[in-house]
Amino acid sequence: MMINKKEITIILDSIYRLEQYARSHEYSGYDPYDALNSEYLKSIKNRFLRIFFTQLFVYSPINLRSVFKINPGRNPKAIGIFLQAYCNLLENDIIKKKHFEFVYNELTDFLIKNHSNGYSGYCWGFNFSWQDLQRYAKKGLPTIVVTSFVGNSFLELYKITRNKKYLEIARSSCNFILEDLHIHKNKRGICFSYTPIDKLIVHNANLLGAAFLARVYSITKEEKLLNYSMKAFDFSISFQRNDGSWAYGSDFIKGKERNQIDFHQGFILDSICNLLKYVSPDEKKYEQALLKGAKYYIHEQFDKSGRSRWRLPWTWPIDIHNQAQGIITFGKLYEFTKEKKYLAFSKKITLWTIKNMQDRSGYFHYQKWPLFINRIPHMRWGQAWMMLALSEYF
Repeated sequence: MMINKKEITIILDSIYRLEQYARSHEYSGYDPYDALNSEYLKSIKNRFLRIFFTQLFVYSPINLRSVFKINPGRNPKAIGIFLQAYCNLLENDIIKKKHFEFVYNELTDFLIKNHSNGYSGYCWGFNFSWQDLQRYAKKGLPTIVVTSFVGNSFLELYKITRNKKYLEIARSSCNFILEDLHIHKNKRGICFSYTPIDKLIVHNANLLGAAFLARVYSITKEEKLLNYSMKAFDFSISFQRNDGSWAYGSDFIKGKERNQIDFHQGFILDSICNLLKYVSPDEKKYEQALLKGAKYYIHEQFDKSGRSRWRLPWTWPIDIHNQAQGIITFGKLYEFTKEKKYLAFSKKITLWTIKNMQDRSGYFHYQKWPLFINRIPHMRWGQAWMMLALSEYF
């Protein structure tokens, strides 16, 4: 499906306005989950109170952060995603090389200086503490998800600059995954823990880490990285449901699954696409899992108009992270399958999101509800992901 000049103009204008917004704010902003950065809330010890205030800030359409003395901050995951976006923009001649060099030097310096200390390799966490039902993670506690996204940004920089320093940083991050995380093992394969302090089974996190190991293997040819990667893919793919979806995670002790169907399905599909791209395994089960999951993703998680459904079975709100992930995932599916329906749907989501969720000032709104719009400009959740999505569309 061809894109016409008017649509190109709309998307380019969107990218320019978003990039200018993010750069003018120095890539610093609020996050849906930053409640415990509050001067008033950071000392709370009660787990349920931490969860309450975190969820209050996640869902409140009124930005309470100034009242609770929460300052905007730079999130390492956001910085890594912005870096990947800038690499895409350079490759597509959308930004000038001088501008790219200035930005990537600043952002890479930040990531190198702000990695988490005391681990086997370079790794990163969030710039805020966070609490969920299973664990309390202090500010800076590294996760496999953040580390994988940041590690991929260094691989993108290595691809462009051929500076071995960036490859060495990415390879170092593999040590964190292999040596500092808990590794669950059974006859299905292995599953990496989300953080060094838990043993949770989270399929999208497991596969993001596995895909990162596979990509590093494609450069270094270390069989150890490939072996761990394939065992992790075998584990999580074996949990795919008959309808093509995956549960967010599994609790073997209680025999329960956490059913959270949202953008994390896109993370899983992206990871399988990257495995097929960087490793090209002989077995067809990976491709079959991808196509089965893609069918569910396009038919169940999006309307034909290009707007996403939130967390099935709930359709509201329309969340900017879901929108951005759809643009990225359907683009990757097109790259692998060459089926034009995926490229066409990626474009449809892109144009819908620009029209319905981009603010005049350039940033993207957080959530759209039937009767109101949550306009809080979350830097990681919305701006970084949309800049990556728009850059990948090109």
